[in-house]
Amino acid sequence: MAAEGAGDLIRVVSLLGAAVVAVPLFKRIGLGSVLGYLAAGLAIGPYGLNVVDDPHAIIHLAEFGVVMFLFVIGLEMKPSHLWSLRRQIFGLGSMQVVISAILMTIVGVQFGVSWEVAFVSSAGFVLTSTAIVMQVLGERKALSTKRGQKIVSILLFEDLLIVPLLAIVSFLSPFEKTEASLPWWQSAGIAMLALAALVVIGRFVLNPIFRILANAKAREVMTAAALFVVLGAGLLMEEAGLSMAMGAFVAGVMLSESAFRHQLEADIEPFRGLLLGLFFLGVGMALDLKVVTENWQLILLGVIALMLTKGICIYLVARLARSTHSTALERALLMAQGGEFAFVLFAAALAKGVIDETVNANMTAIVVLSMVMTPIILVLYEKFGAKETKEEIQPDEIDEQHPIIIVGMGRFGQIVNDLLRLSGYATTIVDLNPTMIKGFNEYGIKSYFGDASRREFLIAAGLENAEMLIVAIDNKEQANAIVHFAREVNPNIKIIARAFDRFHTFDLYNSGADEIVRETFDSAVRTGRLALEALGMESATAKAIAKYYFKADRHEVELMSQVYEPGMAIFNNPVMLDIAQKCDQKMAAHIQEILLKAQEQAQEEA
Repeated sequence: MAAEGAGDLIRVVSLLGAAVVAVPLFKRIGLGSVLGYLAAGLAIGPYGLNVVDDPHAIIHLAEFGVVMFLFVIGLEMKPSHLWSLRRQIFGLGSMQVVISAILMTIVGVQFGVSWEVAFVSSAGFVLTSTAIVMQVLGERKALSTKRGQKIVSILLFEDLLIVPLLAIVSFLSPFEKTEASLPWWQSAGIAMLALAALVVIGRFVLNPIFRILANAKAREVMTAAALFVVLGAGLLMEEAGLSMAMGAFVAGVMLSESAFRHQLEADIEPFRGLLLGLFFLGVGMALDLKVVTENWQLILLGVIALMLTKGICIYLVARLARSTHSTALERALLMAQGGEFAFVLFAAALAKGVIDETVNANMTAIVVLSMVMTPIILVLYEKFGAKETKEEIQPDEIDEQHPIIIVGMGRFGQIVNDLLRLSGYATTIVDLNPTMIKGFNEYGIKSYFGDASRREFLIAAGLENAEMLIVAIDNKEQANAIVHFAREVNPNIKIIARAFDRFHTFDLYNSGADEIVRETFDSAVRTGRLALEALGMESATAKAIAKYYFKADRHEVELMSQVYEPGMAIFNNPVMLDIAQKCDQKMAAHIQEILLKAQEQAQEEA
């Protein structure tokens, strides 16, 4: 017993040590953590140092990492947002899966196998690796972006396919059907009932339970409860015939609006990261080099044929869904591999007699190799692939409208949005800088890429029903056009606009802006006040002068805007010059009064 325990400890230490050495090394040389885990698994597995001789047991245990990852993703998705993705889940997901499965089945038949074997092989390969895709998206901080959300939607649809695919395998079995097996419609009904039960529990039961546990102020109990929810939801779905990952995802969505969401995420995160890394180690160990050596030509050709076929299908479907060339190509490269659910499907097909041991071994090797090759392909694409230009990027589809629209998130718009956001107001943010939008989405501030000078984009952002529009861009012509169009479409909307200078203020006023803020005026007035204080003036006096100047200048701008015409200058127009001179004289006289009062007050105090 002691020797057996020592052996188990050696295996655990080896797994941890391999990960600790390989992952930082591979990330340092730019190959990513996934490839580091795979290489470490191959090194200590049955075909390396043989420290661990049962990789499939490791994979089975480590699949809980994938389950926990889906739970965390669910926590980030409110039910309303998930509902807005329904077209992507069932439309984009079904189109990609069906077309890929049909074409890969045709490719499989060309290898000389029956259509049944070709279908099972392609059906297993069409299920993308959730673990690899999620890990890559997470490292790129792209899970909350529009591209990432579409990929997650497709993965969710693939998770739903487990039940029908296992039913099809049973139907294709040459063995006699037993009375104990349930008809497909009954299996689907049980799965839907379990899903409905999980939704009800998540909606009405979990929050009160977590509130009670939080009041107990026992941190370890909250951690245990978080694990219980994840694994319990996964177990319920697995018993109903669906995937554990689907159950964990639904539980996460049900808790996405809970006050305990961030606490749950923090409790789960260490387990998720460790188990997900263990999963990749298991995949690396599962690569049977003996089978690959014996059938290397067939396996290599199978990997190339299936990945190429699936990748082309993904690319074409993405292009049909109006994605750009760059976006479609990145999605194809990221999702062209087989996934962990293929092992489940192949095992069921082997047990039912649909495929034999040789096909199972070869297809398992093909799937594992495709998973190993994906990180390498992505690294090569990032280094040598063409970068997408701003002109090629299509505007985002705005799926959430709020009563406040902010156009422009540069140095000006960011401060405005922060004040509103921190005060509890929801905003719809649009900007034409894709890097800026990507950064804000990664930070957790939902933003949309698009050209606000295009009228249809503003309409999609909810301009017709919005209560306020804040124009914070530095392009004078576009700002004028946006304000003018907004006033036409929504006469009651409150418009606050950023002006470049005094002349731009006149244009915005004539276009229909309610409030206009010159981008440097406030800071210039503050600088003038600080200069007066630095010269020895009392702070109260300097503030009074600055406050008066602020109001007087705004009054002057209002007077000038009433007579201003495009192209008009102040100093060569008699009317404008007269207004400027009179206002200047009035301001000088009033400021002298402020200074005189300050002197009299100082003498009285003395």
